[in-house]
Amino acid sequence: MTKYDLGIIGAGPGGYTAALAAAEQGKNVVLFEKENIGGVCLNKGCIPTKSILHSSELYKKLQNAQDFGINVTGAEVDFQKVIERKNKNIETLRKGIELALKNAKVTTIAKEAKILTPTTIEAAGEIYQADKIICAAGSSPRNLKGLEFDHKFILSSDDILNLDKLPKRILIVGSGAIGLEWARIFSNFGVEVTLTELAPNLLPLADIEVSKRVERCFKKEKIKFYTGTSVIRVEDCKVTLSNNEILMPEKILVAAGRVSNCGKKIDGITYIGDAAGEIQLAHYAVKQAYNVCAGIDYCKNLIPSVIYGTPEIAWAGMREQDLEAGTYQKSVQLVSALGKAWCDGETEGFIKILSQNDKIIGVHIVCTEASSLLTAMLFAMQNNITVDALKQVCFAHPTYSEGLFEALLKLK
Repeated sequence: MTKYDLGIIGAGPGGYTAALAAAEQGKNVVLFEKENIGGVCLNKGCIPTKSILHSSELYKKLQNAQDFGINVTGAEVDFQKVIERKNKNIETLRKGIELALKNAKVTTIAKEAKILTPTTIEAAGEIYQADKIICAAGSSPRNLKGLEFDHKFILSSDDILNLDKLPKRILIVGSGAIGLEWARIFSNFGVEVTLTELAPNLLPLADIEVSKRVERCFKKEKIKFYTGTSVIRVEDCKVTLSNNEILMPEKILVAAGRVSNCGKKIDGITYIGDAAGEIQLAHYAVKQAYNVCAGIDYCKNLIPSVIYGTPEIAWAGMREQDLEAGTYQKSVQLVSALGKAWCDGETEGFIKILSQNDKIIGVHIVCTEASSLLTAMLFAMQNNITVDALKQVCFAHPTYSEGLFEALLKLK
């Protein structure tokens, strides 16, 4: 029986980051992964989705190139090549992680592992001893009653990545990150998209003004959506909604979130990433891994959320609907007031900052480069930099970041 300082189950962002961080600390590490190195994020989530999204956005830009004085004719979608590019990106990044693990002398076991005790792991009949065990086993798509995956007509977020051709019509159930990004992808490619959301607004976890702006953007893009609505019946390819609408999609994507791959938790085991059943974001898993293995702290209340596409949607901190009226200040800067936005033809959106006692407590952005703009504000929020101090920063012109400055100026 081989003995290790640390045993890790799952080689997604949380697992492989923990392995590399622990190895850097001089620990002897064994890492188990029954499928592919990189986990959900690399193989079935962030990277493949954004690869396809970028292709769809490039295609859409070509359709509107004449607005920028560029005449393009004959642009067509070769969806199989879109998927091939996605797969190539995954393979390239996976090889990079595998090489990093090899160079760090992390022992990787390509077998399904089971925790027997807080210090014992079994894989394919072999026993591995570890002083400490981390479970980073990831998550799987959530099934909904009446919309169970058949992987042909009713698809999971895993299935949707491997379509061999674009459908003409698709129904997407759920308007979280997965649902919104795929709605954008299919719409960009010219697919007729209908989206349903049980909550009163799209993207219910976001600030209410962000949700309303997303709805406005979807109406502009002719993406049909129904809020406060569920699927009550599926018969063959006929779908009946709770508002009595009848749909005939070619495919249904159930984007109702994901569930942890871990069952009952075992005392003495450290759970990180999706397996922990908390915030299901790759960057959160990475921060947990560094915290556990390298002692680097983080603020759980300032984990950023990003929805990709045009415009990007990003936020962190408090939402306005969670604050008591009169206890905070609010500033909203429209993107359409920025010179860079007009240069790029990307004038949709806003930058919203919430503050209390001269400190920023929430930032909500709908804008090109929103994810990068949010990161700048996270530095301020994490380090309690005052609004007055931020006003002293010189923001380059012309940039989208000027919108941050304009929003800050409105806070007194």
